[in-house]
Amino acid sequence: MRQYLKFYIDGQWVEPATLSLGDVINPATEAVCGQIALGSAADVERAVAAATRAFSTWSQTSRAERLECLQRVIQIYMSRAGDLAEAVTEEMGAPIGLAQAAHVPVGMAHLGIAAEVLKGFAFEETRGATRIVREPIGVCGMITPWNWPLNQMLCKVAPALATGCTMVLKPSEIAPFSGQILAEILDAAGLPPGVFNLVQGDGPGVGAALASHPDIAMITFTGSTRAGVEVAKSAAPTVKRVAQELGGKSPHIILDDEALPLAVAAGVRGVMINSGQSCNAPTRMLVPRARIGEATEAAKAAASAIVVGDPLSGADMGPVASQAQWDKIQSMIEVALVDGERLVAGGLGRPEGLPTGYYVKPTVFAEVDNSARIAREEIFGPVLVIIAYDDLEHAVAIANDTPYGLAANVSGADVALATSIGARLRAGQVSINGANDMAAPFGGYKASGNGREWGEFAFHDFLETKALIGVPA
Repeated sequence: MRQYLKFYIDGQWVEPATLSLGDVINPATEAVCGQIALGSAADVERAVAAATRAFSTWSQTSRAERLECLQRVIQIYMSRAGDLAEAVTEEMGAPIGLAQAAHVPVGMAHLGIAAEVLKGFAFEETRGATRIVREPIGVCGMITPWNWPLNQMLCKVAPALATGCTMVLKPSEIAPFSGQILAEILDAAGLPPGVFNLVQGDGPGVGAALASHPDIAMITFTGSTRAGVEVAKSAAPTVKRVAQELGGKSPHIILDDEALPLAVAAGVRGVMINSGQSCNAPTRMLVPRARIGEATEAAKAAASAIVVGDPLSGADMGPVASQAQWDKIQSMIEVALVDGERLVAGGLGRPEGLPTGYYVKPTVFAEVDNSARIAREEIFGPVLVIIAYDDLEHAVAIANDTPYGLAANVSGADVALATSIGARLRAGQVSINGANDMAAPFGGYKASGNGREWGEFAFHDFLETKALIGVPA
């Protein structure tokens, strides 16, 4: 059993101010697999003080110095890939193959892309007698979730390091192991003391203290919209920058052409990956009304083909991350059934043969109206709704009729048409035929947040802009 009872503060592994233990549950077994120390405001105070001291020197380092540092981190991260994959599987239930092929590599991608961007990023430019300077914002508080832990930690840590910021990270207490290993990696890379600090704990004990701390210049948060609102409220009195990547209920418009059955099957798999626990999952599938029967059968077949089981068994889909998440998903499926929605795959309860573990059946509801609760509320589980549209104008209207705006998808053989439809969707990232780009900006419209992460666009949130006017040419 893992025990992580110290925090990483000012370049040292230190005892918490007061020892309070939190159990970590393996979602595949429902058994305790580790313990962490739960931090408090006193631990946050110590970490912020260390980051504040370090900022005075780290913010003045050269591009070359920070690039060298990132390259050391990359090398050590690669050497710990196996440890990271095992940690992700144990803490949040991702199938080991997914952990190895996706969870660990996306963290690596953020590090590599940050290093490449840093090589040529314009921290200064001159416009006549005015010099525009982009300089690190200061100490950054980072609050990250459990669903893609390495992705969401490193899409914040990597650009913060590259731009010269210092930071205090609070990983999710549900999936804290990978964050602890990340701290070991950064320590081994020889970061100056105080540049990176880790305090484990929960939202009330650590997250709120980070969000409200007067010496933190920026809080970057990934999680639910509800929690994001509370973070913003806590941050408001100190007028710090707040960057948030929040919830989603992403549409997937499938065009009326010969590619529809394949697009439906791909869309189902896109929802079910990571047990549906992706904020950008395409959970609202929009299909032509005349082909709703064909689409429903294709979705049913695709969902039924997904193997759910032990994350170490080679299964396609493991458990969801916690009892609370399992309960929430079951309650939303029950709401849909009570409301009379048409269930075509999956449903309530655990899959057959899996009496233990937080396993959910890959679930599909068809012919759902966009006004239904199951079509409007983020479920964060392997649940897809299929909605019929009359024509493309209707499809765009349905797609945009949501409080969210994180991601959207359009699939069709006519790529030009799909692109023109995608351009009309109110979402921060629109994928055409499943395309992906880790350097593209990622973030939301409306209740899905503000700010942008990934690639060059991530740098801007960690920088302040200064105008020096009247400088000599």
